[in-house]
Amino acid sequence: MTPFSYTRATNVGEAIRLGARPQTKYLGGGTNLVDLLRETLERPTALIDVSGLSNTIEELSDGGILIGAGAKNTAIAEHWAIRTRYPMLTRAITAGASAQIRNMATAAGNILQRTRCTYFYDNAGSRCNKRSPGQGCDAIDGFNRNHAVLGASSSCVATHPSDMCVALAALGAMVHLQSEHGTRVLELTDLHRLPEDNPGVDTRLTHGELITAIELPALPMAARSTYRKVRDRSSYAFALISVAAAIELEGEIIKDVRIALGGVAHKPWRAWRAEEVLKGNAASAENFRAAAEAELAEARPLRDNGFKIDLAKRAIVAVLSALAREESMETRT
Repeated sequence: MTPFSYTRATNVGEAIRLGARPQTKYLGGGTNLVDLLRETLERPTALIDVSGLSNTIEELSDGGILIGAGAKNTAIAEHWAIRTRYPMLTRAITAGASAQIRNMATAAGNILQRTRCTYFYDNAGSRCNKRSPGQGCDAIDGFNRNHAVLGASSSCVATHPSDMCVALAALGAMVHLQSEHGTRVLELTDLHRLPEDNPGVDTRLTHGELITAIELPALPMAARSTYRKVRDRSSYAFALISVAAAIELEGEIIKDVRIALGGVAHKPWRAWRAEEVLKGNAASAENFRAAAEAELAEARPLRDNGFKIDLAKRAIVAVLSALAREESMETRT
């Protein structure tokens, strides 16, 4: 581990001032960053502890919710307003990691966690463009069962590991940022990058820019939403495929729908094509299948992960069918 200094910031202004210095990283819960430090995949010379900042969860006047960047995952999942207004988010968080890690991990840290690709972590024997640009990607011809089928490139086929981010993408969450240059707000779907030819850069954050909050917009349809995770074992496993979805019907017609996928790409994958196929059409298994086919039309499998394409299609259909049945039953009663 590279030696580093440690400072606990007492307020956001101090954190930003210290974080603007070269080779500095913000430390939240540390559930990912400490691993990266231990494996020398991250080598900052200074850590700025921001775990005591921005950790409240606030209900907004318009019906949305503002989640402080330092709020613990467990607190988010258990918050009454989130459980009732955005159940997909609670289900996504509780599907991730272990209870002990959720008790430590923060909202911003979850968003900024790095891939769990085996080749990325193998600092001694594997080539990885994310770790060492221009080195090559051993995952492409290696064991790639867990890797991306959408949005990958010849430089990187890693997937984003977060469950929470999949739900946030479906909900249209916005990320509040602050730096020495001021404040700005990015949609979560714009925060993360696809790998292209520069996979070492995961997000569109500038150096020293601090996440201060995550905003959930008012979205009444999200009260009838869910998150389904398909994985190799029932706990402490990353998604092979996951689906976050919400649907709003007028009679049998889909008025609005939100879908995001996990386990398929370098970033949480908002299923824009599937949503467009479905809006204004009947909530039928046939249309759900057509939407899934449209979303996965450009999927490109590797040697070991072709099964993900059909698995994602089936998961989309199953989740949307279940939500449509639930809403139809509520309407009849």
